[in-house]
Amino acid sequence: MKAGTPDLATLGQRIRHFRGERGMTLDQTGEAVGLAGSQLSLIENGKREPKLSTLDALASAFGIALGDLLSPEAPSARAALELELGRAQTSPLYASLGLPPIRPGRGISDEALEAIVGLHRELQRRASQAIATPEEARRANTHLRERMRAEANYLPDIEQLAEEQVRAAGHRAGAVTHREVSVMAERLGFQLIYVNDLPDSTRSITDLENGRIYLPPASIPGGHGLRSMALQAMAHRLLGHQPPASYDEFLWQRLEINYFAAACLMPREASVAFLQQAKKEKRLAIEDFRDAFGVTHEAAALRFTNLGTSHLDMTVHFLRVAGDGALLKGYENDGLPLPTDVTGSIEGQWVCKKWSARSAFEHTNRTTENYQYTDTPAGTFWCATQTGRTDAAEFSISVGVPFAQAKWFRGRETTLRAASTCPDEACCRRAPGGLAERWAGRAWPSARLHAHVLSPLPSGTFPGVDDAEVYEFLEAHAGQ
Repeated sequence: MKAGTPDLATLGQRIRHFRGERGMTLDQTGEAVGLAGSQLSLIENGKREPKLSTLDALASAFGIALGDLLSPEAPSARAALELELGRAQTSPLYASLGLPPIRPGRGISDEALEAIVGLHRELQRRASQAIATPEEARRANTHLRERMRAEANYLPDIEQLAEEQVRAAGHRAGAVTHREVSVMAERLGFQLIYVNDLPDSTRSITDLENGRIYLPPASIPGGHGLRSMALQAMAHRLLGHQPPASYDEFLWQRLEINYFAAACLMPREASVAFLQQAKKEKRLAIEDFRDAFGVTHEAAALRFTNLGTSHLDMTVHFLRVAGDGALLKGYENDGLPLPTDVTGSIEGQWVCKKWSARSAFEHTNRTTENYQYTDTPAGTFWCATQTGRTDAAEFSISVGVPFAQAKWFRGRETTLRAASTCPDEACCRRAPGGLAERWAGRAWPSARLHAHVLSPLPSGTFPGVDDAEVYEFLEAHAGQ
């Protein structure tokens, strides 16, 4: 629907309202506008968008102006409550309860409907209060993820800029070398200097007055190489960044410099040629892409999401998950139901235990990717997952696609398959059998805080604590 017009649910309510005022049945109204009563019912229930000609005919049949029919306001107080209930029942918060939706039919009084909607409002308010990290950071990061999803995670202007800079440095094939990165810096008037005493809060410092970029003497934990850090520092200058005026702008600048560095280390033309050939031979693999360009597995996985939709004609998803199951970073444009909190943020939320991003931690062979199909409420997805470890903790990196697109990847023949019904907590978050009844109120775990700056604490009996895992642990040790 266009801006200034009602959404489909509100439009359906307005059509039903005016039809009721005129005392017309579905069949009578349908006959007047050239539709079957069943088709008109779909429109009234917000399940089908009517043509403009149909809207004109409906307005004429009701004896009102088209603008009155298309008002974005609910037609009555009752209708407003029904619409609010419908929106509440499609939220991630309601889905996590595992309860069936209810239809506010005539058997539900206005008072009962108002009470139900009031309960939803209170659930939403309490869930919002329970989140224990800065609101601005979560909302800014959620907005950024939605923005990149709309762009298919592809920024053509930065792609072109990176291609020009790499070629100007003399690079022609293979992995971009440290020397070529140094040449890129020199062309911008900077010298790369490696020091041991950078402040702990910085990854690099650029001296604009003396033309120096200070870097640590070796890669920092997590696989962030010196080439990438140097390219990110250069990107601030090439992209004309100014001191950020908001957290939203700060995150956008970070995304842009990371994107530029990846586009330099895995140049578009060479990367697309490599990936298209692998797709043609049905042997796409993040492992091979990583090794061909001498980057980390995470860098290759993220770069694949940049190019997958725009150049390989496929939808994709990416996950970086901590060893405790918390989602640290994620992207999807293939419909994978990422876990979210009530603000839409994904960072710090627990990934389903049945997804390969978590089950891969249980595998003894972690030197190669693990492959798995997972059935979800949104469809079946294929994933390739690689695990790793920093000095602080272990993590997994997953790249996946819908079932129909698995045919292009190495590992598609895997027989490993799981079924997930998350966000329904009965899937993997509720303790089995009578464990919850046995241990509720008899446990007091001390939560391990998430270190990630954007991590909300998933709500449980204790924020950040998985009750089911606590109860299972207690049960296992109870007889010892």
